[in-house]
Amino acid sequence: MLTYTARITPLSAFGTPPKGDTLFGQLCWALRNRLGEARLTQLLDSYTARRPFAVLSDALPAGHLPRSALPGHVFTPLPDEDRKAAKKRVWLPIEHFHEPLADWLHHCRAAGDLPGGEGKSHVYPHNAIDRRTGTTGEGFAPYTMARQWYGQSGALDIHIVFDDARLAPSELEQALRDIGELGFGRDAGIGLGRFQIDAFNAAELPVQADADAWLTLAPCAPQGLAWHAERCFYTVFPRFGRHGDIGVHQGNPFKTPVLLANTGAVLAPREAAAMGVSFTGQGLGGDGSLSKAIPQTVHQGYAPVVGIKLPELAEMDLRAGVTP
Repeated sequence: MLTYTARITPLSAFGTPPKGDTLFGQLCWALRNRLGEARLTQLLDSYTARRPFAVLSDALPAGHLPRSALPGHVFTPLPDEDRKAAKKRVWLPIEHFHEPLADWLHHCRAAGDLPGGEGKSHVYPHNAIDRRTGTTGEGFAPYTMARQWYGQSGALDIHIVFDDARLAPSELEQALRDIGELGFGRDAGIGLGRFQIDAFNAAELPVQADADAWLTLAPCAPQGLAWHAERCFYTVFPRFGRHGDIGVHQGNPFKTPVLLANTGAVLAPREAAAMGVSFTGQGLGGDGSLSKAIPQTVHQGYAPVVGIKLPELAEMDLRAGVTP
């Protein structure tokens, strides 16, 4: 498996947050449209048997990684800063990655401190229109929907782990360019989700010395895998998915909800040998469980990972004021 990083610059607002699992879904449609359905079927073979052809991270602020989901007491407190302000420091510059986890909070940045911002959400009013009359009709029911805006210098990094024996780097890059030109996510048809690719290069995700756990860079499905449960920390992320592209026209566009561990999860595998891989999680679906309209539908339950060295439990308990 190779790892590449695509650095992109948004050219418009995003209607859908660019998280790894939704980026993977749109990548599949882009590959189908360019290479054909037979090729996509071939790429997805064994996807749910821990042989993904590609695993995508969230679109992260360029040069940054998400702060881990470790509880606040694990970190060295910040002087003269309240708890709410500390919680906003969620992006770690990669140059500080190799420092002890306890010190990360001192180096993390809030979204407002990033070049171009993390992406500011604004709501816009909408109302259903009766296309026969060109009016709202008698059922006037306005509602709002959010759009995410990035500044002019708000570059984003998408880290991609992929099997170059099945998908060439040039094919992957072209598919990403297709997504950027056509638009990603909701309301792409009216101009949202446009981006350009500024760089697409081989990369190496960082690993701390003596790493014994993973920090995830996208939502993933860790259920049923072998973990040291007492050394795993994450927030739950329910995904209520829908089909994209021509999938919206094939009967029911809604997928079965799935429960994921959100980006920034800390997962400690039981097997030390597992630390040698660059992604974790599992592929979901493929058996009709996710979609009645397209039974072969799969969902990215994998996530790219970086290796981290967790403090010992006794050390974490001491910081929390727990006595043995």
